[in-house]
Amino acid sequence: MKKRNDNLKRVIVDFKKLTPEILAMLVEKYPDGYDDDQIISFRNQHNEIIEAVEVTTEDTKYLVKVSTKLSVTMENYDEDDYEDFDTNDPDAVQDPEMIDEDLEGDDDDENNIN
Repeated sequence: MKKRNDNLKRVIVDFKKLTPEILAMLVEKYPDGYDDDQIISFRNQHNEIIEAVEVTTEDTKYLVKVSTKLSVTMENYDEDDYEDFDTNDPDAVQDPEMIDEDLEGDDDDENNIN
């Protein structure tokens, strides 16, 4: 007997291709982050071991590669940050290192001693 998920399109998603829609699904499915037992390991076409977490839509199973950037982005997720972007825009989800660098200059007043 076939499962409902057997006919789903499978897509491997790297952090660079993460869209607001997929990020929102990840945060909804894993609100407290993901544990080791929720990580799927498999080999890609280059025989490299890939670790990913899974989210599923009606027609697609997304395997999102696990990384430190993914964890940090999920922890700091705020839906309002993405309201000006298309849900399928991979440029909307910014590298957390880039965000930190932008904010460093905003703390100048705190570092001044009067």
